[in-house]
Amino acid sequence: MDTPHAHTATGHDAEHRQLVGQIVTMGQAAVTRLEQSLEAVERRDAEAARRIAAGDAEIDAAELRISQEVMRLALRGPMARDLREVLVALRIPADIERIGDYAANIARRSLVLDAMPALPHLAGLRALGMLAAGQVRQALRAYHEGDGDLALQVRGQDAGLDRQYTALFRELLTCMMEDPRNITPCTHLLFMARSLERIGDHATNIAENVWFLLHGDAPPEPREKRDGTSTLAP
Repeated sequence: MDTPHAHTATGHDAEHRQLVGQIVTMGQAAVTRLEQSLEAVERRDAEAARRIAAGDAEIDAAELRISQEVMRLALRGPMARDLREVLVALRIPADIERIGDYAANIARRSLVLDAMPALPHLAGLRALGMLAAGQVRQALRAYHEGDGDLALQVRGQDAGLDRQYTALFRELLTCMMEDPRNITPCTHLLFMARSLERIGDHATNIAENVWFLLHGDAPPEPREKRDGTSTLAP
């Protein structure tokens, strides 16, 4: 015979699954915008870039709706595991919202690049971007499936993304030193590359929150960082 507590627990589980689905959908939308931004940069598609930049408000609105839903569930008096679910359900949408912001920023900077001669470094930027996008998608899958091992894998990938970002940073600095006319376009590419590196950091944050949700503590090993740009000579 079902007890009132059993019905309450079942209802909470269903609502939590629905909430996770909403957060994952929000995350997939942000990653799609990132991939579209990279395509707009590569194709020099000003119309697409404007559309992507204008659509950032949709990600912001999704975060607000999810935050309101989380707070509604939190007011029901959650227990220890439920408190982790509430905290993570607030943290992850915040990371996704920032990912959407960075995707929009990349689209906006592509509009400036469209008016300048094309540079050969766009392929490197796209490779870095696809690596970041893949990291976000895996982090979202780890959250959706409650997969702690996958979350650790995503976390471990961040050092590789940092190394690739540092290599591209070096290339762009060299390009600027070789020809002063490249300074302006390369500066925009540097900002875009930095946005992609930060997206990787937010994907790692999502992965760490998945681990926290499942285990109630931080991952066992310190996060490895391989961003060497702060030590490069100008």
